[in-house]
Amino acid sequence: MNDQIPVIRDVDGGTARLMPDVDTEHGWLLTVDGAPQSYVDLDDPAHLEFEYAQRLAHVLDLAADEGAPLDVVHLGGGALTLPRYVAATRPGSRQRVAEADLGLLDLVAEQLPLPPDSGIAVHGADARAWLADEPADSADVLIADVFGGSRVPAHLTSVEYAHEARRVLRPGGVYAANLADGAPFDFLRGQLATFAAVFPELALVAEPAVLRGRRFGNAVLIASDREPDLAGLARRTAADPFPARVESGEDVVRFIRGAKPVHDADAVPSPVPPDGTFGIG
Repeated sequence: MNDQIPVIRDVDGGTARLMPDVDTEHGWLLTVDGAPQSYVDLDDPAHLEFEYAQRLAHVLDLAADEGAPLDVVHLGGGALTLPRYVAATRPGSRQRVAEADLGLLDLVAEQLPLPPDSGIAVHGADARAWLADEPADSADVLIADVFGGSRVPAHLTSVEYAHEARRVLRPGGVYAANLADGAPFDFLRGQLATFAAVFPELALVAEPAVLRGRRFGNAVLIASDREPDLAGLARRTAADPFPARVESGEDVVRFIRGAKPVHDADAVPSPVPPDGTFGIG
């Protein structure tokens, strides 16, 4: 049992709360202004509580042979759940994290410190600006999990941003982003159209209820210059506690339904979640 007490602190993005998990000795839930951001088990960094994190981890698991080190860029840090996961499952990986909320970085470093020699370098910087300074062909995987409160910032949704992501990825590298939307999916369809303008291969992972428009929820967008292991991804996501479906090829084309790519000049944040979504409201 976790006998730690909650930690509440004002950070750049609002009020952060680190809540101890009463069922585990060193498990913590991070929220900012009531929106869940991360879950970390310091004793078991391979444990992933959130469904979207499990799906992003499947992408990482399939990016190379089991246990082989990767070069990974993470846009958005939170409590560094996925960087910790990669460090535990792929020792020797080189990871760079860009997180704009300096107050949040201080809180996480103080309360949930990284293990020594983790191979994780954390940078307090805006994700888009930091990405522009990253070397070309320097990452095997780029994970984007950036939310301003409960919304994906507009400047991380455009064709220009997608070109930066592809520049930083090595040939065969994989981009994966955590997004959120609901019917009629104007934002999500626009994101698929945007990344289709830059990457030849796309896939979308979400729960069937989300894809059918029955509720607002997370969806993982995957983009690459070569087809990812869709069969392996489908097997893994189908076996999750909350099974998801993998859409690709003509299914993605149909989902886009004529949506146009988004450019910097007309980019907007992802929609505000309905009250009660993700614990908000």
